[in-house]
Amino acid sequence: MTLPTLPSTQDEARRRADESGDAVLVVAGRQTAGRGRTGRTWLEAPRAMYSSLAFRPGWPVEALPRLTLVAGLAVRRPLVALLRVEVGLKWPNDLIVPAGKLGGILTESQGDIVVIGCGVNLWWPDPPEGIAAASSSDPGAGLAGDLARRWVERLLDVAAGDPSAWGRDEYRSACATLGTRVEWDGGGPATAVDIDERGGLVVETKGGRLTLTSGEVRSLRPANPH
Repeated sequence: MTLPTLPSTQDEARRRADESGDAVLVVAGRQTAGRGRTGRTWLEAPRAMYSSLAFRPGWPVEALPRLTLVAGLAVRRPLVALLRVEVGLKWPNDLIVPAGKLGGILTESQGDIVVIGCGVNLWWPDPPEGIAAASSSDPGAGLAGDLARRWVERLLDVAAGDPSAWGRDEYRSACATLGTRVEWDGGGPATAVDIDERGGLVVETKGGRLTLTSGEVRSLRPANPH
């Protein structure tokens, strides 16, 4: 389902999945009541892809957090294919390019329904500081639907398989957080050194290694600047 404007693709996808019992993809070019992670103020590009997939994954509950990472990986391929944009992944949910944040993933669950939202700035002539867009010119309204469909095809393909085969090696290669100094709510600074098999961020602290499984992580600078 693709609409020019919606209050929230997350809410619309959940509502339709509740009613139908099936997986539902909702795509919009604009949101009037969108929300970011941890309730951040919503900023919107003149041309963007906002999409949400609501479905009932077959994975065990303890594996569901990995779906956020899978969603990030799943959108990288169509961005390369359609716009030739190489995207880095900031653990656990941001899409970044050298110029700044390109988009993000928002995963919410209610009962047995998981709703995964993906937003990508497609064109933004004068973005706020730290924000980037995938194209320097307006790619048109049709791109959002194509990008969203390719994203969901890949996401559902992985989600239908073994949760242990979620794409750890690919994520490690794409993760821009690794090798940086980080802080998180209640801890840091430390150096991000690995992604574990469950999708957690492994950090090296003065007292040894620990694994972060959720929460806000802030990258400070490269751990070994040259």
